[in-house]
Amino acid sequence: MTLTSSRAAVPIICVLLAAITFAVFGQTLSHEFVNYDDNTYVYANPAVRGGITVHGTEWAFAHVHSQNWHPLTTLSHMLDCQIFGLNAGGHHFTNVLLHTVVVLLLFLVLFQMTGAIWRSGFVAAVFAIHPLHVESVAWIAERKDVLSALFFMLTLAAYTSYVRNRSIGRYVIVSILFALGLMSKPMLVTVPFVLLLLDYWPLGRSQRFAAANPSPPRRGGSERQRATPHPPLSPSQGERKQVRGFDRVVVRKLVVEKMPWFLLAAASSVATIVAQRQATGSTEELPLSWRAENALVAAATYIWQTLWPANLAVFYPHPENQLPLWQMILAVGLLAGLTLLAVMARRRFPYFFTGWFWYLIMLLPVIGLVQVGLQGHADRYTYLPQIGLCIMATWAIAGLTSGWRARIITLACAGSAVLVALSLCAWKQVGYWKNSETLWAHALAVTSHNDVAHAGLGGILLGRGKIDEAISNFREALRIRPNNQEVHRSLAQALAQEGNMTEATVHWEKALELEPEDVTARDSLGAGLVQQGRLVEAVAQWQQSLQYNPDDGNALSNLGWVLSDALRRWRRITTR
Repeated sequence: MTLTSSRAAVPIICVLLAAITFAVFGQTLSHEFVNYDDNTYVYANPAVRGGITVHGTEWAFAHVHSQNWHPLTTLSHMLDCQIFGLNAGGHHFTNVLLHTVVVLLLFLVLFQMTGAIWRSGFVAAVFAIHPLHVESVAWIAERKDVLSALFFMLTLAAYTSYVRNRSIGRYVIVSILFALGLMSKPMLVTVPFVLLLLDYWPLGRSQRFAAANPSPPRRGGSERQRATPHPPLSPSQGERKQVRGFDRVVVRKLVVEKMPWFLLAAASSVATIVAQRQATGSTEELPLSWRAENALVAAATYIWQTLWPANLAVFYPHPENQLPLWQMILAVGLLAGLTLLAVMARRRFPYFFTGWFWYLIMLLPVIGLVQVGLQGHADRYTYLPQIGLCIMATWAIAGLTSGWRARIITLACAGSAVLVALSLCAWKQVGYWKNSETLWAHALAVTSHNDVAHAGLGGILLGRGKIDEAISNFREALRIRPNNQEVHRSLAQALAQEGNMTEATVHWEKALELEPEDVTARDSLGAGLVQQGRLVEAVAQWQQSLQYNPDDGNALSNLGWVLSDALRRWRRITTR
């Protein structure tokens, strides 16, 4: 395909990418909020619901939001509330729009860097509709994924422009876009390492790669000629020493060039650690050996789910120390084998090296070594790392089939079949995000020992007045994880609505034992004690709430009611 025809195909491919993206995710415009983080991020957060205001903007930058500091993500939710109010469809539309833009940018950036239009288009298409990415797009609370991905792609585009025509202005633009990405989601701390990988391939800034590939890909000629690397040279031993020595100099310069970006990433990492130190499921709760074992298995699991995206769920329970030995052996063997292959084949197949280490490096911040939350792994964590796997596989298949006679027809048919299959699976997966009940029911159908799913389903059933079913789910969640503080509080609320105040009090007290500063549970416990005639104990609970939060309106009003009632009784006694 000539350069002219390639340029003519670009808008057509962009239209097709946008079309398949909307075909899969357009149904979310009729979906609801879900009761899993959407409340804290949007509909139950007064600072966000108020829309864009001066106070709200200050709050976004000055406060930690859901154990993260991502002010741009918070501002995007505020803007949605300003425009759409609490119409969930509008919030979903923003997610779909951002994801579509990211898909188009991924295609354009890959094409700009490699000159391989159809390979770039296929990678972007897989990214657009892979079922593993449903969680990032269909979940309003995961706005941070699609927003940070937007700035990530813009950073790559700006970096490509900087490499081809280096200037202070272009360097500053890259820095600004990278900083904006970090303020959307701190997972982008690995971007400087990804840029080093791109220096190796396809940008060809590494001396070693330049030695193995004397002439860079040309814009003219066939796609195969432009994208297939030249065979490695075989210099003499002395020449190899010179090349390796010069390599170290070049790599050192490339690393120094990125030092300001490494410093930005380090600052973001520190801010994230500080923000998440009080998060549920912190590192203190899980031994390092458990986290390391799970991290290895999770990295291999994501590869399998990329190839076979079945039985996906919003939450996968952490296996803790229950991982079978055979899973550990397979995971270590797979990861070690692919890493060794990527290193050994780096000269002849540099795209394999870049793609594989793109995957591993971008996955590192969310692999679970620093445990935040109770999940073993999560689909959303593959949103950007999976691009590396797609690049690696797409370029490898194209290279391995270069000698086939019916290569174009075969690849076109196979690629189309893959995209159709992924689209159908993703479309079905998006449907599970219609509302909270379908989401949690599906999670329970495809996972086991899932206390978070039972708690989530119990919460929505309680809101719909199905108290007995809600209690059953809460009890099952506590059977699986007895020290789940939020479930103790929810079960107490359900039991109180049923009229079982004695048992409700037990669970409120257990919730406060696990989290003494939970003023909501303490206020509810006080109200329950009043109904049991234990007025003095109730007053003590509300006084304790005010010690934790002097502005606690419930405690103040309850104490005011108690004092007023006591005053009325005293007056009746004294006037007799």
